[in-house]
Amino acid sequence: MALGPRLDIRQTQSLVMTPQLQQAIKLLALSNLEIETFVAEALESNPLLEMGEVRREAGEDSPAEPSEHDSAPDFGGEGALDVADPALDPEAAPGDFIHGEGGDWSRGDIASGAELPDLENRSSGSPTLSDHLASQIGLVAHDEREALIALRIIGELDEAGYLLTDLRQVADELGIPLAEAERALATVQSLDPTGVGARSLAECLALQAREADRYDPCMARLIDNLHLVAAGDIGRLKRMCEVDDEDFADMLAELRSYDPKPGLAHAGGDEGAVVPDVLVTPSADGWDIRLNEASLPRLVVNREYYLELKGGARDKASQSWLNEQLGEADWLIRALDQRQKTILKTSAEIVKRQERFFREGVTAMRPLTLREVAEKIEMHESTVSRVTSNKYLSCPRGTFELKYFFSSGVAAADGEGASAEAIKARIRALCDAEDPKKVLSDEALAGLLKQEGYDLARRTVAKYREAIGIGSSAQRRRQKKLAAL
Repeated sequence: MALGPRLDIRQTQSLVMTPQLQQAIKLLALSNLEIETFVAEALESNPLLEMGEVRREAGEDSPAEPSEHDSAPDFGGEGALDVADPALDPEAAPGDFIHGEGGDWSRGDIASGAELPDLENRSSGSPTLSDHLASQIGLVAHDEREALIALRIIGELDEAGYLLTDLRQVADELGIPLAEAERALATVQSLDPTGVGARSLAECLALQAREADRYDPCMARLIDNLHLVAAGDIGRLKRMCEVDDEDFADMLAELRSYDPKPGLAHAGGDEGAVVPDVLVTPSADGWDIRLNEASLPRLVVNREYYLELKGGARDKASQSWLNEQLGEADWLIRALDQRQKTILKTSAEIVKRQERFFREGVTAMRPLTLREVAEKIEMHESTVSRVTSNKYLSCPRGTFELKYFFSSGVAAADGEGASAEAIKARIRALCDAEDPKKVLSDEALAGLLKQEGYDLARRTVAKYREAIGIGSSAQRRRQKKLAAL
């Protein structure tokens, strides 16, 4: 065969994803908060988009008549996404005083004399731990310099109130001696709630013991040996603390009264509240499944403004830009509408497959895979995976992520199998009800589950037990022994 250049014509097929198709796929996986941000950006960039009127008045007791956009099983029709309009707050979150409007004064040499930020000018809302602590600094700090260092340390606390950053690193970043940072940390540790600013659980409990005037040498030795408390080595602890049974029981009760995570009382839970995408309520003939209208704004195209701009567009460039904006607006509305329909369609199938869970609870959950739902609703498995990510369903039993309803299973006597979540719930119930004097081993748990129709090996039981945070039989025996004191 001769070698040389030549031209060939070949016909091939390939899947090409347009930017709009890629964006539509991305929208499926976004959470409510991310969708709100996306919509807010779209409203700013596209003059033809605007917020539509909310169809249902807030606080209505009786729901409006369902339409093609908010009630299963009808998924037909097109139009604007029709859900309630939440507040899209552009303000910074409460507690952003560490990087406030006055500049990033939390870094570098604080000896420059930077002023304290105005703590009254933070955004409103439920006070966070940082807000709560910062409001007390001016009352306890010796001077402005110490207050600045203390605020910097507060910015390093986690939500439980612990300082996980090395104090020497904080001192180096601020350009101050370690001793000065330690004095500021002592100021933070004097704030309410008692125990914040601790660098370990032992230090947190010691701060609370000092506040309660119970930090004597015996209590100090008990707190310094928390690993023995966890191990249930009571005899050794009593010898180390040099106390009798009555005094030791009193010390242990005092220790249990302390809060190991004092900062969580000011964690700002309202900002992290989950807003469900789907609402499931019982009805006379089954379940009423509808979208939560409070989870998204309603977008519409301002046709009047479009016609006004079109009348003033004289050149081709202006007309082309206007048509592009109109196309993007129409596409976004259809994409969001299709996203909601897909969420509703998937949720309806999940409720159908897991109906016993909604009626009887977690012990009645059945194994369910993404493939089963995808085949039933005639979508790709990856689409169902995206739809169920960061989406929540609210029902009389609580609020659950859609992913929660998918789990592997084990064989059961009824032939349908049982989900891993149902097995975990049953293991927890058996461990909670066990006799403290006859703690169940993994082998015994496997035997009891087999009697109930679940065929599991001992190693599988151990895996499920560890997954839900339940200790071994030896650990539970020590814990129950301590609890009995």
